[in-house]
Amino acid sequence: MYIVIFVTAANKKEAKVIAQDLVKKKLVACVNIIDKVESLFWWKGKVDSGKETLLVIKSRKDRLSRIMKAVKAGHSYEVPEMIALPVIGGYKPYLKWIDESVR
Repeated sequence: MYIVIFVTAANKKEAKVIAQDLVKKKLVACVNIIDKVESLFWWKGKVDSGKETLLVIKSRKDRLSRIMKAVKAGHSYEVPEMIALPVIGGYKPYLKWIDESVR
């Protein structure tokens, strides 16, 4: 099964370090880095906000636990966002490319 994982990072520099690590380890096929995301969230009993960088990660479900471990190792947040969603369909050549990339 293919998955897309959302991870927010403190800044673009941190996001790039995490993304490069995941790609180099062949845990993921691709990471999109979207800078200057404004986030509003509950944290420690109050509403907080911040500028973050969003990573959109494409991989397979069988890699998820290793991906989460690698993200946590390179992340500055106490509780980093790591949300995996199933891919219910896709362009077959692209999905094949994911398989070939994460070997």
